[in-house]
This record gives sequence, structure tokens and C-alpha cells, in this order.
Amino acid sequence: MRRLPVYLVLDVSGSMHGEPIEAVRNGMQILASTLRTDPYALETAYLSVITFDSEARQVVPLTELVAFQPPQIDAGSTTSLGAALKLTKECIEREVQKTTSDAKGDWKPLVFLMSDGAPTDDWQKGLAEFKQAKVGMVIACAAGPGGDAGVLKQITENVVSLDTADSSTIGAFFKWVSASISTSSKKVDLNKSDAGDISELPPPPPQISLV
Repeated sequence: MRRLPVYLVLDVSGSMHGEPIEAVRNGMQILASTLRTDPYALETAYLSVITFDSEARQVVPLTELVAFQPPQIDAGSTTSLGAALKLTKECIEREVQKTTSDAKGDWKPLVFLMSDGAPTDDWQKGLAEFKQAKVGMVIACAAGPGGDAGVLKQITENVVSLDTADSSTIGAFFKWVSASISTSSKKVDLNKSDAGDISELPPPPPQISLV
């Protein structure tokens, strides 16, 4: 069975403390429960969660939807975006099955990256590593007024911004992410082609603007 790997790469730096981090926790719950009602996603989508503050760590390895448990996350300190990009690439290389002469590998992964601040490490070095990973689509989200859309634009063309990093807006973002995963899992199932373009995803809700 070809899997559709989905990597959620989430900023848990100090500025996410309080309501934003609560909203991200709830968002992951909503995402998982929404996707479990979708037969296409249930069949193909696998989720992984990578968080980053002063360092980056994979808190949930690539897991099938049925078994996915949203991790307990807490806000830390700084914003090691470069480390997160490097780690995401390493996880993709380790977990996503490549196509061989004998078997079709997994679909190219979807990466949803959410950050609410400017990076505090050598993010361009991490980006150079990340660019070597084979990904289907990367969507970056600048959460709230502190999010640096300029930096995110260098990672991917597909950047959305949230006016505020509060619970209703972050909740809307996670609902849109789950709708996007549903659309993509249906597409790979029916069209047998990788997710390629943000225009193929459901339009984002009013709280979320395309940059």
C-alpha cells in the first residue's frame, strides 16, 4: 500500500506560550479525528509531528492515522528553524519508502510548517539540506503578526499567514490542513499522481490569507 506521508513541523518557541500552544494541541486533535472520518485519508495518510524551539525533535514518527496520538507539547525558548528543516529532511529520507524496480514507493510527502517568529539559528544551512528532500508540497504558515513570511517564502512558494495566533485562527488553520490532506489522499487514490500545487487544495478560510 502506497502511503501519503504528512509531516507537521510546528514552532513551539517561547512566543507560542499560552493560548497559541493550547490551540495547536487542540488543532492536532481535531485534525486526527476529522481525518479518521475520511475513508481515503484513513487508507493512505500517515502523520508525523516535528517540533522545534531551541532544538528540533520528531515527537511522533510517521504513524498510520488509526494509531496517531497527538503529542503533549510545551512552549520552549528560541526558534531553531534550520534544525527543524534539517531534521524533516532526515525523517523523510529514513521513513518514506522510495520506489524500486520491484515496488512503488510512498507518495511524495506533504509538509505543513507553522512558525510564529523569526528563526534564531542558521536556517539557510538547514534549508539547503531540506531542498534535497523529495517532497510533494510544502505549505508554510506564518502564525500571527510575529511570523516571518519573507523567510518562509524562501522555503516554499506556498505561504499562508494568520492575522492572529489565537485559538479560533489556529483552529481554522488545522481544519484547513485536514481538508487539504483529505483532498490529497483522494487525489493520489483516484488519479495516482502526487499532490503538486496549492491551487488543487481547498481554498483557505477567511482567517487565513495566501501570501
